[in-house]
Amino acid sequence: MKLALVTDAWLPQVNGVVTTLVELVREMEALGHQVTVIHPSLFKTRPCPGYDGIDLAVRPAKQLAEQLDALAPDAIHLATEGPLGWAARRYCLRRRLAFTTAFHTRFPEILKAALKVPLWLGYALFRHFHKPSAGVLVPTPSVLRMLDARGFRHLRSWTHGVDMQLFTYQESPQTCAALGTLARPVSLFVGRVSYEKNIDAFLKLDVPGTKVVCGVGPLETTLRERHPHVRWLGVLPRDELAQVYAAADVFVMPSQSETFGLVMLESMACGTPVAAYPVEGPLEVLGTPAQGGALNHDLTTAWYRAVTLPRHEARARALDFTWAHATQLFASYLVPARKGDVLQRTDPVTGFVTRLSSNL
Repeated sequence: MKLALVTDAWLPQVNGVVTTLVELVREMEALGHQVTVIHPSLFKTRPCPGYDGIDLAVRPAKQLAEQLDALAPDAIHLATEGPLGWAARRYCLRRRLAFTTAFHTRFPEILKAALKVPLWLGYALFRHFHKPSAGVLVPTPSVLRMLDARGFRHLRSWTHGVDMQLFTYQESPQTCAALGTLARPVSLFVGRVSYEKNIDAFLKLDVPGTKVVCGVGPLETTLRERHPHVRWLGVLPRDELAQVYAAADVFVMPSQSETFGLVMLESMACGTPVAAYPVEGPLEVLGTPAQGGALNHDLTTAWYRAVTLPRHEARARALDFTWAHATQLFASYLVPARKGDVLQRTDPVTGFVTRLSSNL
């Protein structure tokens, strides 16, 4: 199968969406599929306002159409709702091609926090984007229910995974060159230092030890000045990031607007338990009751519980998530781009192979 994957989030960006898509492509190719990624670096770009490190394609429609015409893909997946996603959406509708989409990030909440755009308006825009999709892939059941209540249709329950070979289990917190010698326990946050991450809730925790932040974003300069005793690491290569996870005593997820929260899985794979709010994302990753971490509406209470948990419990919970399963599930939701075409589809549970035709 030839798959066109259109995304505004791709390397060298560093975030959970990029990690998900990179792993997805690797697994799809391992299954024998040909995946062409159409991403911003193939186009003229400009920085995303307020988000250093994220470049967006400028007027990509003509070039994107030429690329898709030349590729003639069997299936088309629009991973993001940025300029490339909208251009590909128009391309597909004009040519009467079927496609799937994904809801990776709660951008309406980001727009509200950063630009004061009302939530109803943000969700109306995103509902319009996804309306013609043959399948909207959503990473957690709770987000699926939320989108269903907001009028989104053709929702498909997806999931994510974690690279167990890269994020290896450590029975006890390790020493790490990137951290040096720090007062323990070490509390870690990994993610964009931005509006939607609620990072202030982490930085203001009244807990012993040292706080460490790994990531960059629009609030970084202000927060560095406000919290000089926090260890700020910026962006690290993924092999070094794995060492940082393994060196921490507890991972803190302060965000209350995650669609999934891949960083929690990466931490748990290394054996580092998670403290988080009982909201979408953490509820999916840790489960109910929480396994490999602690959930509480008081983040301090969650922290004190999580820091005492055996590390093997965090690893055991992470083992429930694999990229192989997530990729098979993704492939099962793809649809033929052209009416009358057929895709071979494998059931992710039984392995049974079927052939899927399109009547769109």
